[in-house]
Amino acid sequence: MTNRSFRFGVSLLKVGSLTSWQSRVREAEDLGYDVLQVPDHLGLAAPFPALIAAAAVSNLTVGPYVLNAGVLTSAYLAREAADTWRLTGGRLELGLGAGYVEAEFEAAGVPFGTPGSRLRKLTSVLTETRALLDAEDDKPNPPIMVAGVGDRILAMAAASADIISFPINVGFGPGTPEEALAARVGVVREAAGGRDIELNLFVAGVGDTPDEIDLSVISKATGMSNAQLAELPGVLAGSPAQIAERLLRYREQYGLSYISVLEPHMAAFAKVIALLR
Repeated sequence: MTNRSFRFGVSLLKVGSLTSWQSRVREAEDLGYDVLQVPDHLGLAAPFPALIAAAAVSNLTVGPYVLNAGVLTSAYLAREAADTWRLTGGRLELGLGAGYVEAEFEAAGVPFGTPGSRLRKLTSVLTETRALLDAEDDKPNPPIMVAGVGDRILAMAAASADIISFPINVGFGPGTPEEALAARVGVVREAAGGRDIELNLFVAGVGDTPDEIDLSVISKATGMSNAQLAELPGVLAGSPAQIAERLLRYREQYGLSYISVLEPHMAAFAKVIALLR
């Protein structure tokens, strides 16, 4: 995998009015971000309309982070992706995941199933959607990102996706959080063979000290303290210069060159972006 230039994404959450949404999109671009992302959860923004509205007032690449493939059909997704690709001037990045919120499957009337069945659904949606897009006359061809940490999903993504994203739980596992990250990267490299895949790290928190980063949701789910959580690759505590140094090392050691953050940390992380350009 090549040593790529950095790219930076930010996930904006609720849309609100068109004026406020597009104002926040412009702010993200002005702060130095390259990619505008929208999560796919009930109660948050509807991804494709929000992305088209964002592309209309910026030069940003746009993409869902990430669509729940478990409740999608390939034919409808290909239609949405093709026209979003056209209406954004080819600036779509198509993010997919297996889905993990059982209540969202229930709301869609779809069985939650097992990790294996959800992975099989993700694989079929990715493969079939790509084939349907390739069959279009103008061949809309957005790069496809897959997010996940398990051996099977990473092996599948390494063989067929363009980008692999490591979410916050990439730091959970045997050994230290960095050793867990290194193991996941190792799985990708082994499965990828000669394929050159861009690696993304999703950042859930940014701040000068662990205590000033709100990690309550992760702490409640894991039982880990703020000090322990601050060691996770997806939690960046320190001065902008210290965080920039850490990300440079991540790129050198693990090939992580695409960094995404949540909207609440957009301004704080922009100081790091300025040091890495």
